[in-house]
Amino acid sequence: MKTLKIAGVLLAAIVVGLHAADRREITFADARIFPESLTSTKDGTLYFGSLGQDAVYRAAPNESKAVVFIAPKSNGLQSVLGVFADEKAGTLWVCASTTGGRGAPVVGETALKAFNLKTGAFKTSYAFPNNGLCNDVAVAKDGTVYAADTTQGRVLRLKKGAAALDVWASDPVVLATVDGLAILDDGALYANSVGQSTLMRIPIKADGSAGAIAKLEPSRPLQGPDGMRTVGKMMLLLVEGGRLDEVTIRGDKAEVKVIRDGMPGITAVTLTGKTAYVAEARLNERNTTTEIAPFRAIGIPYPAQK
Repeated sequence: MKTLKIAGVLLAAIVVGLHAADRREITFADARIFPESLTSTKDGTLYFGSLGQDAVYRAAPNESKAVVFIAPKSNGLQSVLGVFADEKAGTLWVCASTTGGRGAPVVGETALKAFNLKTGAFKTSYAFPNNGLCNDVAVAKDGTVYAADTTQGRVLRLKKGAAALDVWASDPVVLATVDGLAILDDGALYANSVGQSTLMRIPIKADGSAGAIAKLEPSRPLQGPDGMRTVGKMMLLLVEGGRLDEVTIRGDKAEVKVIRDGMPGITAVTLTGKTAYVAEARLNERNTTTEIAPFRAIGIPYPAQK
C-alpha cells in the first residue's frame, strides 16, 4: 500500500511537470494588462509586470492563467515594467516609475522594489536618484543588482547589503533608451537600446566599477530590441521587431538567429525548462478606449543551453 502511495505521488509530480512544460499559452485573469516584462523560476512559475494594472501577476507551474500576485498600486507600484526573480535571495525585483510628462504633473517616484518571491510580501524600496524610468533588472552572481534607466541613459547599481542605489554607468548618448539587461559568463553586463537598436557590453571591473561601453556588431540589424535573458555561457534570448532571437556573443560580434517571427507587440522573454515564454505587451494599444483583445504569453519550445 505504501508503495502505491509513493508511486501515486511520483505520478502526480510528473503530471504537474508535464503541465508546466506543455503550456503553450498563458492568459490573464483581467483585461488591459499590458504585460511589459516577465521572469520565471526553475519550477516554471511565471511573473509578469503589468503596466496597465500597476501590478504583478503570477502563473503557477501548473496553471495557464496568470492572476494578481502583488496588488495594483500597493507599496507605491505604478507604471510597472521590469520584473526579475532572484531565487538565490528569495526576492522578486520590480521596477516602478513615476507617471506624468508632457505637461502633466509628476506623480510618485521611480524605484526598484523588493518583494518576497514566494509570498509577494513587500520588503523594501530603493529610489532612483533624480527619478527616471526603471525598465529592466539583472542580478550578478555576487548579489549585485543592476537596473536600467531608459529616460536618463543610465544603469544603476545596488550593491549587496547597500541601503541605496548608485549610478554605475551613465552616457546620455550611447546608453540613451537603454532597455534590456543580462549578465553573461564573462562577467560583463550586456544592455540594449530600444530606441537606437543597439546591443552593448559593459565590463564589470575587479573593483566593481563599470568598464568602457562597447557597441557590438550584430550579424543582422536589430529592430527595437527589448527584453532579453541569459540562456547560456555567452548566449541570450532577445525579443525585437516581433521576433524571438537567440544571440551568441563572440568578442565584439553578436550572431543573431531567429527562433520565431511574426509576433508583433512582444516586449519580453524568459526561459524555464525547455520553453521560452514571450509576453505580448502590445503597447501601441494603450491609448485605445474601445475593447481590445485579451493579452497572452506564448510558450515556444527551446532547448535550454548549458
